Amino acid sequence: MKQFFQNVFCVILLVSFGANAQQTTIKIPKDTSFTVKNEFKKYRKNFPNIKPAKDSLPGNVNESRNLVYTTLKNTPFGDRDLHVDVFSPKKKGKYPALIMVHGGGWRAGDKMLQVPLAQKLAAKGIVTICVEYQLLQEAKYPAALYNIKSAVRWTRANADKFGIDPDKIAVSGCSAGGQLALLTGLTSGIESKEGDQGNLGFSSKIQAIVDLDGVVDFMAPLSLNLNRKPDSPDVEWLGGTFYEKPAIWKEASPIFWANEKSCPILFINSGFPRFHAGQDELIGMMKDWGIYTEVHKFDIQLHTFWLFHPWIDPTANYINDFLIKVFNK
Repeated sequence: MKQFFQNVFCVILLVSFGANAQQTTIKIPKDTSFTVKNEFKKYRKNFPNIKPAKDSLPGNVNESRNLVYTTLKNTPFGDRDLHVDVFSPKKKGKYPALIMVHGGGWRAGDKMLQVPLAQKLAAKGIVTICVEYQLLQEAKYPAALYNIKSAVRWTRANADKFGIDPDKIAVSGCSAGGQLALLTGLTSGIESKEGDQGNLGFSSKIQAIVDLDGVVDFMAPLSLNLNRKPDSPDVEWLGGTFYEKPAIWKEASPIFWANEKSCPILFINSGFPRFHAGQDELIGMMKDWGIYTEVHKFDIQLHTFWLFHPWIDPTANYINDFLIKVFNK
């Protein structure tokens, strides 16, 4: 009988260990459709001269990849590390920093998409930080906003290590990342939009915003009047359609957080008007408040221009020139 209970106990331990092991190896679902390769296939017929920008570290730039900026405890996928890639000038000094948020419709893409542009900007004298954030399969709005706010706080916490001027921190984003960058910057100082994801002793205040083809207002006609399916990325990310969740759609629209204390904004646009929904209204508001804005447009029917030559270099120049103006760097 004693041997019987010992055997039962061993079985229970093995089952328990197996369950725990299975729990810790649950994979986060991924949408791998948004890649440079797929974007190149989409556009190369109409733009035969485009070339994908490559991950190539300039000689005057240091890199630190896959650094953990926060760990989310007890998520459905276990303890979840979120990472950044940092590119910084080799020359000692105090530089402005740019937090860079990738696109992909809030459900695809990864921080690697920002690396070629980040490297070019670091070579010009900006510390660039490419941020991983939770996509909608893992966590819906406002989780990504809280992630990015934590990354900003991490940046200030590590300012001395990477030669960052903590009073000169900007955020940029491409497409869906542009919407997130605007929301991050325009909700500076709003306690309810901070989250509690680490580095809480530091400020998440942003001093400048760069929006590359990211929607300013989900409720602007060019955005709201789009024909959407139930699995459209914004519908999934926001937890329902505008008619089901109007308050959430308004809350996630950066324009509604703008005020007379907002920071300067650079807009870089493609030739697709729907990605600029709400931009003109926001610029008008900023003008009334005397806050600097700048707009550049590539008049091409190619949304992801920042991923390709010949547009990545002028994009980097626009961003660098803008930061020189607003930071006097």
